[in-house]
Amino acid sequence: MASAENNTGLLSGVTIIDLSRVLAGPFCTMTLANLGARVVKVEMPGTGDDSRAFGPFANGKSLYFSAINCNKESIALNLKHPDDRAIFEKMLEKADVIIENYRPGTMEKLGYGWETLHARYPHLIYGAASGFGDSGPFSKRAAYDMVVQGMGGIMSMTGYPGQPPARVGISIGDVTAGIYLSNGICAALYKRAVSGVASKIDIAMLDCQVAILEDSVTAYAKTGEIPGPLGTRHPSIAPFQAFNAKDGNVIIAAGNDHLFGLMAGALKRPDLTTDPRFASNDLRHQNIDALQAEMEKTLMTATVKEWLDALNEAGCPCAPINDVPHMMAEPQVAARNMIISVEDPVAGAIKVAGNPIKVVGAIEPTTYSPPPELDGDRARILADFVGGAK
Repeated sequence: MASAENNTGLLSGVTIIDLSRVLAGPFCTMTLANLGARVVKVEMPGTGDDSRAFGPFANGKSLYFSAINCNKESIALNLKHPDDRAIFEKMLEKADVIIENYRPGTMEKLGYGWETLHARYPHLIYGAASGFGDSGPFSKRAAYDMVVQGMGGIMSMTGYPGQPPARVGISIGDVTAGIYLSNGICAALYKRAVSGVASKIDIAMLDCQVAILEDSVTAYAKTGEIPGPLGTRHPSIAPFQAFNAKDGNVIIAAGNDHLFGLMAGALKRPDLTTDPRFASNDLRHQNIDALQAEMEKTLMTATVKEWLDALNEAGCPCAPINDVPHMMAEPQVAARNMIISVEDPVAGAIKVAGNPIKVVGAIEPTTYSPPPELDGDRARILADFVGGAK
């Protein structure tokens, strides 16, 4: 279970029964666990969460599963078996939230749909994540991250012009659904606290992909221009992309005229600010190819590090393009406790991402409890929820 330190978090005292598996639901419950909630995974006996079988592995334990399931507990229950159902229902009596990411209709078939649970456990908040949500013509369809990335428009804008569509490098369909579900759960906890009424939160992965498209929906609906892939460029701001330097790429994000002037000073190119083609952001965007060519003539004369030093000194936003090892070595990442060490009795020492939600004045844990073994917390869970061993 979560460490004592972690249980002083904002959600300390909240108990979550987690039926979810793989990523969208577990990402939500990871967020809530890292905020101090007690999260109890209810898994199928024998196999457990599907992601327990996803590689890579360390001493036979999935690192994929480990990355998303620290600070949680596990009990194995078959919800089609009467004895296990009796245990599960005892758990629901004491829980605040139940979370699942089955296809809509699955929980109803088990006898645990929202209407049934709300009548029997009126205090219980219900959180659901699925591909398409509880309503609409596609509601009962199966979905994975790739499905909603494709349908939601984001793949059509990812990659380089003239190249095939590209998947976003992480499972953004699942991750955004998990984040929105955690937001909804927190809002439902607040509503219950002030009104006594529990809610069902219905999150669709496709909805979340639509929601994160920035201005693409609004711009297309008004102008008729279809957004497409731009590589590292921004659709409306310039310069705002990766540029070639002597030994690699440097990101420069000069989002307004003031920052453009700071950048020109760092590059020792004051002529850029007097060139009529670059006199405003709109003109810079219209003449982006010429601007890139002018900037790279200078950027190619020095290294990425030299330009980062000069640009940071000037106060212009800039960055390298880090791979994962270089990201993990960044002093800013370490200073914010964003890489956490975990001692796992099976996998050994592992590292996972930290909690990005910082609470000013609170003591932040420097380690997490390891991801649970399947059914590994059965005795404690039964003692707490049922009152004895089963």
